[in-house]
Amino acid sequence: MTRLTARAAALPPRVQDLVLALALVFVNVASVLPYRGQLHPFWAALVLVIAQCVPLAWRRRWPLAVLIVAGIPRILYDQLAFAYAPFPLANTIAFYTAMVYCRPAVRRVVIVLVVIGSVESQVLPGHTQPYDAVVSALTTLGAWGAAVVVRNRQANVQEAESRAERAESERDDDVARAAAAERTRIARELHDVVAHHVSLMAVQAEAASSLLPGRPDDAARSVEVIADTARQALTELRRLLGVLRGPADHLQTAPSMSLADLGPVLDQVRGTGLAVELTVQGTPCPLAPGVDLTAYRIVQEALTNTLRHANAARAAVGLCYEPGFVTVSVTDTRSGADTGPGVKEPRNGAGRGVAGGPVNGTALVRSDGFGLAGIAERVASCGGSLAVGPTDAGGFAVSARLPAR
Repeated sequence: MTRLTARAAALPPRVQDLVLALALVFVNVASVLPYRGQLHPFWAALVLVIAQCVPLAWRRRWPLAVLIVAGIPRILYDQLAFAYAPFPLANTIAFYTAMVYCRPAVRRVVIVLVVIGSVESQVLPGHTQPYDAVVSALTTLGAWGAAVVVRNRQANVQEAESRAERAESERDDDVARAAAAERTRIARELHDVVAHHVSLMAVQAEAASSLLPGRPDDAARSVEVIADTARQALTELRRLLGVLRGPADHLQTAPSMSLADLGPVLDQVRGTGLAVELTVQGTPCPLAPGVDLTAYRIVQEALTNTLRHANAARAAVGLCYEPGFVTVSVTDTRSGADTGPGVKEPRNGAGRGVAGGPVNGTALVRSDGFGLAGIAERVASCGGSLAVGPTDAGGFAVSARLPAR
């Protein structure tokens, strides 16, 4: 029986309704056959009990029309006062279907009409027994109650589906926001990596060109610095862009940069001829990976800006550790008047030849000045505070206080 029920439930709704209609036809015909001698004319009774069931094949498509079409044969059957009337199962199912699928206003009208029809049928001959009214009332109330339960269940299912759709939509929005944040982070990383290394290469290229042909050895050293810087830039770019590749690429990525990697950055800058001093105050403590990377990039970006924008003679990098915070500062000291906004004198590394003195006195390196904006975004993403501005000595200072965690 369970298997048969499961197979019936797997059928399309239209097929289920057709099977139901045929089954009720069989039941009604079988119920009146033993009383054929009392039903005159029998053919009329047989046609009417069949006509009550056939419309159920379309009950879910046109529930109100089916209720009306199935009810008319039942009313005629009662009006003809046949001695025996089968149980109105088809009409009860039609009423239940209308209660499930019709709109509230239509349902109220249907209930009123069904009550009127039931009362009228009970006053006809053949329905004088009290149990007839009780059975009719219980049948109608049972069909109505079942319809209410089904409607509530459908409403609960729809509400659950709606909540699931909203949750999925919110999850998609969260994924989109996370993807946008990741794109912003990668763009910021790309800017810092490219700006720093390309600035160093540009400075060394200026020095190399100014040293040729008189100082080939010094020029060769500048070219070596350019090559080393380019290799380092490619390594960092491969690490950074590795997150954009799919898992199927089996890409091995290096760990993120941190303050522990500041040494090579400072050596690169010193190689341009700019003297850089590192000062550490307090006891170094472990930093959150994002904060560690942010602090590293702030130093790198600030030194890059010094090389690109300032005619600086010295730069000081400070790390101050205190409970729960780390302060990163970069301060440069100008060696003379600037050549203009976003312009600096080329160095052998720092715009000077090995023997000292400006090379050609020309300004070649320019920038659009997005470095401070990038630093501000990084500090804000960590919940820190930033202070930038000129110093009393005529230089420029960048100071960021970041939470350790």
